Amino acid sequence: MASIDVAGNLRAFGAFWYDFVIGDDWLVAAGVVIGLAGTYGLDRAGVAAWWLAPLLIAILLPISLSREASGPLLPRRIPAQRTPPAAPRTPPAR
Repeated sequence: MASIDVAGNLRAFGAFWYDFVIGDDWLVAAGVVIGLAGTYGLDRAGVAAWWLAPLLIAILLPISLSREASGPLLPRRIPAQRTPPAAPRTPPAR
């Protein structure tokens, strides 16, 4: 019977959703979350909130495009280069 690595599967599942939601630009993901929360808050207050989504798109799209075209404003994490392990030392032949 095959053993199931639950921790590894959960880690992979979380990594997939992080990459899917956050993607390349965390700023846009944060703007979407703020926009959804703002729309909810405005709706609960009785204010028509249809205008918030186009406003956020008009603000976030140029920011995201300029960051991609000219480089990020904040540095992105770059994975460290991995070097292969050294060959084991063998005693000299006699």
